[in-house]
Amino acid sequence: MTSPHMLPNTLSRRQALLTLGVAATAAMVPAWPVAAAPLKLEKDQLRLGFIKLTDMAPLAIASEKGFFEDEGLYVTLEPQANWKVLLDRVIAGELDGAHMLAGQPLAATIGHGTQAHIVTAFSMDLNGNGITLSNEAWALMKPHLPRGPDGTIAHPIKADALQKVIEQFRAEGRPFNMGMVFPVSTHNYELRYWLAAGGIHPGYYTPSNITGQIGADVFLSVTPPPQMPATLEAGTISGYCVGEPWNQQAVFKGIGVPVITDYEIWKNNPEKVFGVTHGWAEQNKNTHIALVKALIRAAQWLDDHDNANRAEAVTILAKPEYVGADADVIANSMTGTFEYEKGDTRAVPDFNVFFRHFATYPYYSDAVWYLTQMRRWGQITETKTDSWYDEVARKVYLPDTYLKAANLLIDDGKARKEDFPWNSDGYRLVTTDFIDGMAYDGRQPNDYLKHFPIGLKEGQKVEGNTVVGG
Repeated sequence: MTSPHMLPNTLSRRQALLTLGVAATAAMVPAWPVAAAPLKLEKDQLRLGFIKLTDMAPLAIASEKGFFEDEGLYVTLEPQANWKVLLDRVIAGELDGAHMLAGQPLAATIGHGTQAHIVTAFSMDLNGNGITLSNEAWALMKPHLPRGPDGTIAHPIKADALQKVIEQFRAEGRPFNMGMVFPVSTHNYELRYWLAAGGIHPGYYTPSNITGQIGADVFLSVTPPPQMPATLEAGTISGYCVGEPWNQQAVFKGIGVPVITDYEIWKNNPEKVFGVTHGWAEQNKNTHIALVKALIRAAQWLDDHDNANRAEAVTILAKPEYVGADADVIANSMTGTFEYEKGDTRAVPDFNVFFRHFATYPYYSDAVWYLTQMRRWGQITETKTDSWYDEVARKVYLPDTYLKAANLLIDDGKARKEDFPWNSDGYRLVTTDFIDGMAYDGRQPNDYLKHFPIGLKEGQKVEGNTVVGG
C-alpha cells in the first residue's frame, strides 16, 4: 500500500525539498523545521503488519499524514489474518515489525509458545477494549445489577452478577463459553481479571494443557477479533473480550451488549505495542529510531487538541485497507463515547488514549504486569524472583530508544520536552486503579500476586488438575 504523500523516488520529503533550495523550501513549508543531522537509515523500505483494530491507528496515521516519509521511510502496511501469523511473519523476517499484543514480545522472549527475542520501544495506546455478552446472557444478568438514583444500570458492572447466569447454564448442562483474541493478549488477562474479581474462576494453563481451562467456571477460547460478532451471533460463545470496533459492532447489529470497558477494569492500562525482533533492532538502530519518531508524531496527532482530529481519524480507519468497519461504529468509541446497551451511550473520554498520560513510553512496570498475569494463570509454571521480572522487562522494553526518538523530535521542533517522562526509572507509581482496588507495584510482583484470592501464589504450580505447593 502506497501512501498518497509518497514521492516517486527514494529521497525523503525533507531531502527532496532541500534540493530545491533553502528559499523555495521556506516558501513551500515554513512550518517544517529541518533537523541539522538527519538519521542515516540502514533500511528505508519497510513492511509492517497489523490486525484490523482501531488501536492500529498510529500506523495508519503515520502513513496517511506523511510522518513515515518525513523520516525517509517508505512503508507498506499489511493486515494479517491473526496474531500468531503476524508474530511468525515478524520472526521470519517477512515483516520488519508489527502492531502487537503487549504480551507477545514478552511471551516469545521467555519461550512461552514461539521462542524468539522480540523487543518494543513504543507502546501504541492505553485502554481500548471491552467485554461484551450475548443478548441471552445479558438478559439473565441484568436483573441482578444495581441501579443508580436515576434508574439506569450502575457502572462499572462487576462480574459477581454473572455467577447466577453461569449457574443457570450449568444447571441446564451448558458450558459458559467466552472468546478472547490470544492466550497472551491483554484481552485474555483483562477478561480473567474481571471474572476473578467477581469470584469466577477462568482456569489455569499447564505445559501439557494449553487450553487454560483447568478448574474453570467459564471456558475461554481464542477467536480472531473480526470474527467475534459472528461467533457470538452463532451461539458458539456467550461473550467475549476484544478491542474496537468489535464491541460496538455487537451493539450495531443488535446481537450483544458490552458490559464493561478495560478502562473500568484497570484505568489507563497499556494495550498494544510496536514490536520488532532483537536482531532487526540491532541491525537497524537508526531506522528503528526513525520509526518510533513517526509513530510518536502519529500518536500526538491522534490526541491533539482534546481529540480534535478523531473525526478525521475515524474516516481514515474506516477504509478497507485499515479497519474496514462502518465509520459510525468506529466513531462510537474513538470520539470519546461508548455505547453499552443499545441507546445507553456514556462519555468515556479516555476510552482510546494514544499519547497523553505518557501512553507511548514503554514502561518496565507494564511489562511486569503482563508477566504477573502469565504467572497467575500458569503460563509461567514456576515461581520467579522479583529480579527475574525486572530482567525480562529490561530485555524486551527499550525506553532508551524511545527517548532518543523523542529527543530528536524536540530538536526538530515537532515535540515538547514536557510531553515525555525524562526522569522515569521505567516504573509507574503504585496504583489501585483496578476494579477490585488491588494495589499494583511493579517492583514487587510476588507480593502483588499473593493478594489475589484466585490465582497461583509463590511456590504453587498446577499438576494435572490440581494446584500444589505454596
